[in-house]
Amino acid sequence: MSAPETSRNPDNFCYRHPDRQSFVLCQRCLRTICPECQTQMPVGVICPECLRDQQKASGAPRPRRAPRILRAVRSGDSRPLVTYAIIALTAFVFVVTLIPGVGIVVQQSLAMYAPYLYPEFTGTFQPWRLFTVLLVHSGFWHLGLNMLALWMLGSSLEPMLGRLRFLSLYLLSGLGGSVAVALLGFGTPVVGASGAIFGLFGALLVIGRHIGANITGIAVVLGINLVISFLPLITGASGFQVSWQAHIGGLIVGALVGTIYARTRAIRKKRLQVGLLVGTTVVLVALLGVPMAIYG
Repeated sequence: MSAPETSRNPDNFCYRHPDRQSFVLCQRCLRTICPECQTQMPVGVICPECLRDQQKASGAPRPRRAPRILRAVRSGDSRPLVTYAIIALTAFVFVVTLIPGVGIVVQQSLAMYAPYLYPEFTGTFQPWRLFTVLLVHSGFWHLGLNMLALWMLGSSLEPMLGRLRFLSLYLLSGLGGSVAVALLGFGTPVVGASGAIFGLFGALLVIGRHIGANITGIAVVLGINLVISFLPLITGASGFQVSWQAHIGGLIVGALVGTIYARTRAIRKKRLQVGLLVGTTVVLVALLGVPMAIYG
């Protein structure tokens, strides 16, 4: 995301740090600001200059600095903390699945198995599987490759989009992968965060093209991963598989969310952005009714 072509549109970079890409705007002056330059306010974020002007106008004293961890969470730290948190949680769950007698139960309870979404078929309703599938993996290499990809993609996307947008992208992409499994692999039990990872690929591809970056490298890596998706499936000892359906579903939803972000980055379009994300979620949930029509 650092190709020379991106310099053609300075609006995609922090006005105080021209080498840092961001999709976050100051709510007052509408200039692009990176995480380091953001100050969280009740209705959004503002840049340092607008904060200083606001304090002068109100005559209010400079607010006390929050504890370090809170400053990092709010805006003063450009590290991809959400990415780190997802990796840590996923690694923790993987360690739990290695515990004899307990791990297999945890894995079976969190994996994606579409019939458990329909009480009419199994007598049970377990909707959490749509998202918890992102936390369980078939083995160390499966986990390692997914978390490496998440770290690489998250390090670029999270500082650019902001933490909440990035988390929304990750979860919606994961949901898209699970819905695709329900539609195209109904009776197949699957595990892994690959659906969400492919969603990050799709979003990065769309956003990179939107800001004028050289996306050839991203497209090549994505193409290779798609080809690998259709090779003989990786199956864990418990019988759970890595699903190409989740890859395709996550990729499509991630690209869609990336398009929404790219087209609604202005503050005046914030409500439109939220509405489109909610609409995407509603459509994905509605698609879960298709298996009922087919198998019911």
